[in-house]
Amino acid sequence: MTNTSAPSADTQQLKPGSWALDAAHSSVAFTIRHLGISKVRGGFTRFETEFVVDDAGAATLGATIYLDSFDTGNPDRDAHIRTADFLDVANRPTLTFRSPRPVQVAETFTVEGEATLGPVTKPVTLEVEWGGVRDFGPTGDRHAGFSATGTIKRTDFGVGGPMPGMLSDAVKIELEIQLIEPK
Repeated sequence: MTNTSAPSADTQQLKPGSWALDAAHSSVAFTIRHLGISKVRGGFTRFETEFVVDDAGAATLGATIYLDSFDTGNPDRDAHIRTADFLDVANRPTLTFRSPRPVQVAETFTVEGEATLGPVTKPVTLEVEWGGVRDFGPTGDRHAGFSATGTIKRTDFGVGGPMPGMLSDAVKIELEIQLIEPK
Protein backbone atom coordinates (compact mmCIF):
# COMPACT_ATOMS: atom_id res chain seq x y z
CA MET A 1 0.00 0.00 0.00
CA THR A 2 1.31 3.38 -0.97
CA ASN A 3 -0.09 6.65 0.37
CA THR A 4 0.11 9.49 -2.12
CA SER A 5 -0.93 12.17 0.37
CA ALA A 6 -1.27 12.61 4.09
CA PRO A 7 -4.53 11.55 5.76
CA SER A 8 -7.13 14.30 6.06
CA ALA A 9 -9.08 15.14 9.18
CA ASP A 10 -11.94 13.05 7.73
CA THR A 11 -9.85 9.89 7.54
CA GLN A 12 -8.60 10.35 11.10
CA GLN A 13 -12.21 10.14 12.34
CA LEU A 14 -12.89 6.61 11.13
CA LYS A 15 -14.62 4.71 13.91
CA PRO A 16 -13.14 1.24 14.49
CA GLY A 17 -15.34 -1.69 13.49
CA SER A 18 -17.11 -3.06 10.46
CA TRP A 19 -18.63 -0.36 8.25
CA ALA A 20 -21.80 -1.53 6.43
CA LEU A 21 -22.38 -1.09 2.70
CA ASP A 22 -24.95 1.52 1.69
CA ALA A 23 -26.00 -0.36 -1.45
CA ALA A 24 -28.45 2.36 -2.53
CA HIS A 25 -25.54 4.76 -2.96
CA SER A 26 -22.91 2.35 -4.31
CA SER A 27 -22.09 0.75 -7.65
CA VAL A 28 -19.70 -1.69 -9.32
CA ALA A 29 -19.16 -0.96 -13.01
CA PHE A 30 -16.84 -2.04 -15.81
CA THR A 31 -15.76 -0.93 -19.27
CA ILE A 32 -14.39 -3.15 -22.07
CA ARG A 33 -13.54 -2.29 -25.66
CA HIS A 34 -15.51 -4.03 -28.42
CA LEU A 35 -13.85 -4.40 -31.85
CA GLY A 36 -11.24 -1.92 -30.65
CA ILE A 37 -13.48 0.96 -31.70
CA SER A 38 -15.95 1.54 -28.88
CA LYS A 39 -16.50 0.83 -25.22
CA VAL A 40 -19.22 -1.35 -23.74
CA ARG A 41 -20.17 -0.33 -20.22
CA GLY A 42 -22.02 -2.34 -17.63
CA GLY A 43 -22.13 -3.28 -14.03
CA PHE A 44 -23.17 -5.72 -11.36
CA THR A 45 -26.33 -5.11 -9.38
CA ARG A 46 -25.48 -7.44 -6.45
CA PHE A 47 -22.31 -7.13 -4.43
CA GLU A 48 -21.10 -6.99 -0.85
CA THR A 49 -18.19 -5.14 0.70
CA GLU A 50 -15.97 -5.47 3.74
CA PHE A 51 -14.45 -2.36 5.26
CA VAL A 52 -13.14 -3.05 8.75
CA VAL A 53 -11.27 -0.30 10.56
CA ASP A 54 -8.81 -1.27 13.30
CA ASP A 55 -7.92 0.78 16.40
CA ALA A 56 -5.00 2.39 14.54
CA GLY A 57 -7.37 3.71 11.83
CA ALA A 58 -6.22 1.30 9.10
CA ALA A 59 -8.84 -0.54 7.04
CA THR A 60 -9.03 -4.08 5.71
CA LEU A 61 -10.92 -4.13 2.39
CA GLY A 62 -12.81 -6.82 0.54
CA ALA A 63 -15.66 -7.31 -1.90
CA THR A 64 -17.77 -10.08 -3.35
CA ILE A 65 -19.49 -9.56 -6.70
CA TYR A 66 -22.32 -11.91 -7.70
CA LEU A 67 -21.73 -12.57 -11.39
CA ASP A 68 -25.32 -13.54 -12.18
CA SER A 69 -26.14 -9.83 -11.66
CA PHE A 70 -24.09 -8.86 -14.76
CA ASP A 71 -25.97 -6.09 -16.56
CA THR A 72 -25.20 -4.07 -19.69
CA GLY A 73 -28.81 -3.17 -20.44
CA ASN A 74 -28.93 -5.74 -23.28
CA PRO A 75 -30.71 -8.89 -22.00
CA ASP A 76 -29.56 -11.17 -24.87
CA ARG A 77 -25.92 -10.15 -24.53
CA ASP A 78 -26.10 -10.37 -20.73
CA ALA A 79 -27.52 -13.92 -20.89
CA HIS A 80 -24.70 -14.96 -23.26
CA ILE A 81 -21.99 -13.40 -21.05
CA ARG A 82 -23.28 -15.43 -18.06
CA THR A 83 -22.74 -18.73 -19.95
CA ALA A 84 -19.64 -20.95 -19.97
CA ASP A 85 -18.43 -18.99 -23.05
CA PHE A 86 -17.55 -16.10 -20.71
CA LEU A 87 -18.29 -15.79 -16.96
CA ASP A 88 -19.62 -19.33 -16.43
CA VAL A 89 -21.75 -18.26 -13.46
CA ALA A 90 -23.03 -21.81 -12.95
CA ASN A 91 -19.51 -22.88 -11.93
CA ARG A 92 -18.01 -19.52 -10.91
CA PRO A 93 -20.79 -17.56 -9.18
CA THR A 94 -18.63 -14.86 -7.59
CA LEU A 95 -15.61 -12.67 -8.11
CA THR A 96 -13.91 -11.70 -4.86
CA PHE A 97 -11.29 -9.13 -3.96
CA ARG A 98 -9.31 -9.07 -0.70
CA SER A 99 -6.54 -6.87 0.61
CA PRO A 100 -4.10 -9.13 2.49
CA ARG A 101 -3.31 -6.47 5.10
CA PRO A 102 -4.86 -3.27 6.46
CA VAL A 103 -4.19 -0.04 4.55
CA GLN A 104 -4.00 3.49 5.87
CA VAL A 105 -6.81 5.57 4.39
CA ALA A 106 -5.70 8.90 2.88
CA GLU A 107 -7.01 11.38 0.31
CA THR A 108 -5.66 9.02 -2.38
CA PHE A 109 -4.07 5.65 -1.84
CA THR A 110 -3.31 2.34 -3.53
CA VAL A 111 -4.67 -1.03 -2.42
CA GLU A 112 -2.80 -4.10 -3.58
CA GLY A 113 -4.94 -7.21 -3.25
CA GLU A 114 -6.00 -10.45 -4.84
CA ALA A 115 -8.98 -11.14 -7.07
CA THR A 116 -10.38 -14.67 -7.28
CA LEU A 117 -12.69 -16.06 -9.96
CA GLY A 118 -13.26 -19.80 -9.70
CA PRO A 119 -9.90 -21.52 -9.15
CA VAL A 120 -7.84 -18.54 -10.38
CA THR A 121 -6.40 -15.89 -8.05
CA LYS A 122 -4.41 -12.97 -9.44
CA PRO A 123 -2.96 -9.74 -7.99
CA VAL A 124 -5.03 -6.62 -8.62
CA THR A 125 -4.19 -3.03 -7.75
CA LEU A 126 -6.89 -0.47 -7.03
CA GLU A 127 -6.30 3.28 -7.08
CA VAL A 128 -8.57 4.84 -4.46
CA GLU A 129 -9.85 8.37 -4.04
CA TRP A 130 -11.27 8.92 -0.57
CA GLY A 131 -14.47 10.97 -0.50
CA GLY A 132 -14.53 11.61 3.24
CA VAL A 133 -16.93 11.11 6.12
CA ARG A 134 -20.17 13.06 6.47
CA ASP A 135 -23.31 13.04 8.59
CA PHE A 136 -26.39 11.76 6.74
CA GLY A 137 -29.20 13.97 8.05
CA PRO A 138 -32.24 11.76 7.37
CA THR A 139 -30.92 8.89 9.50
CA GLY A 140 -28.36 10.59 11.73
CA ASP A 141 -25.75 8.04 10.64
CA ARG A 142 -22.26 8.96 9.53
CA HIS A 143 -21.35 7.82 6.02
CA ALA A 144 -17.97 7.43 4.34
CA GLY A 145 -17.31 7.08 0.64
CA PHE A 146 -14.64 6.31 -1.89
CA SER A 147 -14.06 5.76 -5.59
CA ALA A 148 -11.70 3.03 -6.77
CA THR A 149 -10.46 2.00 -10.20
CA GLY A 150 -8.37 -0.87 -11.47
CA THR A 151 -7.82 -3.02 -14.52
CA ILE A 152 -7.88 -6.78 -14.87
CA LYS A 153 -7.08 -9.02 -17.81
CA ARG A 154 -10.11 -11.18 -18.54
CA THR A 155 -7.98 -13.96 -20.09
CA ASP A 156 -6.00 -14.25 -16.83
CA PHE A 157 -9.27 -15.50 -15.33
CA GLY A 158 -10.30 -17.68 -18.29
CA VAL A 159 -13.10 -15.34 -19.40
CA GLY A 160 -13.97 -15.53 -23.08
CA GLY A 161 -10.75 -16.94 -24.50
CA PRO A 162 -8.33 -14.83 -26.57
CA MET A 163 -10.89 -13.29 -29.01
CA PRO A 164 -8.28 -11.07 -30.73
CA GLY A 165 -9.90 -8.07 -32.40
CA MET A 166 -13.31 -8.76 -30.83
CA LEU A 167 -12.91 -7.86 -27.14
CA SER A 168 -10.05 -6.16 -25.41
CA ASP A 169 -8.24 -8.22 -22.81
CA ALA A 170 -8.25 -5.27 -20.41
CA VAL A 171 -11.39 -4.69 -18.37
CA LYS A 172 -11.52 -1.45 -16.40
CA ILE A 173 -13.28 -1.78 -13.04
CA GLU A 174 -14.87 1.24 -11.36
CA LEU A 175 -16.23 1.19 -7.81
CA GLU A 176 -18.30 3.90 -6.14
CA ILE A 177 -18.78 2.80 -2.55
CA GLN A 178 -20.62 4.45 0.32
CA LEU A 179 -20.41 2.97 3.81
CA ILE A 180 -22.30 3.42 7.07
CA GLU A 181 -20.40 3.84 10.33
CA PRO A 182 -20.73 1.03 12.90
CA LYS A 183 -23.02 1.75 15.86
